Amino acid sequence: MSEIDFPLLTLIILLPLLGAIIVGVIRDAELAKNIALSIAGVELLLTIFVLLFFDSTNSGFQLIERHDWIPLLNIEYLVGVDGISVLFLPLSALLTMAAMLACWNSTQYNPRFHFSLLLALQAVTIGVFCALDLVLFFLFWELTLPPLFFLIGLWGIGSQRRSAAMKYILFMLFGGVPLLLAIIILAANHSLQSGGTIPYDLAFSLPVLLETNLPDHLQTTVFLLLLLGFAVKAPIVPLHTWLPTAASEGPIHIVALLVGLKLGVYGILRFTIPLAPVAAVEFSWMLSILGVVTLLYGGLIALQQTNFRRLLAFASISHVGLVIIGIASLNMQGFQGAVFQLLNFTLIASSLMLVAGFIHHRLGSTDTIHLGGMAKIMPKLTCFYFIFALASIGIPGTSGFPAELLMIIGALTAHTGLGIAALAGAILGAAYMLSFTRRAFFGPVTRADVNQTQDLQPREFALLCIPALLVLIFGLFPDMILGINQMASEAWLSRIPFQSP
Repeated sequence: MSEIDFPLLTLIILLPLLGAIIVGVIRDAELAKNIALSIAGVELLLTIFVLLFFDSTNSGFQLIERHDWIPLLNIEYLVGVDGISVLFLPLSALLTMAAMLACWNSTQYNPRFHFSLLLALQAVTIGVFCALDLVLFFLFWELTLPPLFFLIGLWGIGSQRRSAAMKYILFMLFGGVPLLLAIIILAANHSLQSGGTIPYDLAFSLPVLLETNLPDHLQTTVFLLLLLGFAVKAPIVPLHTWLPTAASEGPIHIVALLVGLKLGVYGILRFTIPLAPVAAVEFSWMLSILGVVTLLYGGLIALQQTNFRRLLAFASISHVGLVIIGIASLNMQGFQGAVFQLLNFTLIASSLMLVAGFIHHRLGSTDTIHLGGMAKIMPKLTCFYFIFALASIGIPGTSGFPAELLMIIGALTAHTGLGIAALAGAILGAAYMLSFTRRAFFGPVTRADVNQTQDLQPREFALLCIPALLVLIFGLFPDMILGINQMASEAWLSRIPFQSP
């Protein structure tokens, strides 16, 4: 691990929090929005600086910052990044900026509070990716809930938005219980393994716990508890029902954040597998089944949707299933493909949801019955839609292709049946996206409001340009992503006993 004197990671965590306070107390709404966007821009630049400072040849954690927090329990403020987590920082910062720009003119009710909550959510999300102390991680994990509760409940577009916000919170609180229990078990086991006493010799540091022997029976318990806790937020079927509800009722730019930032899947690959590697191998069959069921169920339900927002929600669930299959493969191809696809969520899934938001803002609906012939009326929006839709399908030349190819190869290497299921999911993905495209963008213009609508405004065009360019760049040069996490991926796999070749 490498430590630095300048608290760069702390700065990128605290800057949005400070910005949230400033934006919340300013009386002028337009000034508050401009300040929020400026802080988000500075945050993006700082995260890019972290990426430039990062040494991809080092497999360990870097930019470590360590301070005592609760010394009696050995709980620390411990943050750092490695090749797995570092790319999530700039992409999550970029997504937050895009969400702000997407709702710039549509947020009429209390915009200061709205933008303040967006900054607060950004801060704790960055904290989730940086935290290396499990209690600190759990704190950031739980602090994502209040901003999302208010953002969905107060600014949702559906009549049941408050119920959707409550459903989301209850699901997440349920998932937090097994996470906390697993963290306590891990800390107590370290005390016993080191010959110490509780609470004086507890350990919550991820690097320390990775080096602590965990007996097989406790590995099973910890694996199942962590998997249950993270599966809720991933989401994995059958714990997925909060996402379609939020997609139907919540503000679309917030739903873009939910489908773009898969913190639950990140938790599985960051904590669940490395902390209980023997149990991960033993229960890889169960993880594979969950992935296949989630992949096929999400794809089949998406195929039946007539509402673009709900289609994207179930498509996101289906893609989560493919990522779980990649992780369950327990080989280099599957793991790197899974990480690549998680990064794609922030570019592809979120951008498609923002496109759905632009359509809803113009037409008041994303149901296919209210659409049709949009390619003739909105060629700019259609162009961006096609880039992201083709990337979602995994067409060569887009970032979706290397990610899906790696996961499919990893699945085939692990088990032929698993690879066939992954291929079937890819076919389903093409089916539901192309079916919606035909109904919504082609054919005659049958509604007057579609015929009179406007194409993308300069602000909307600009915010879609960057993710579209990144989708194409990463598709043509995937080693820009794979090279950064290569060493960290090898270190991750080295912890897995008897992993697949």
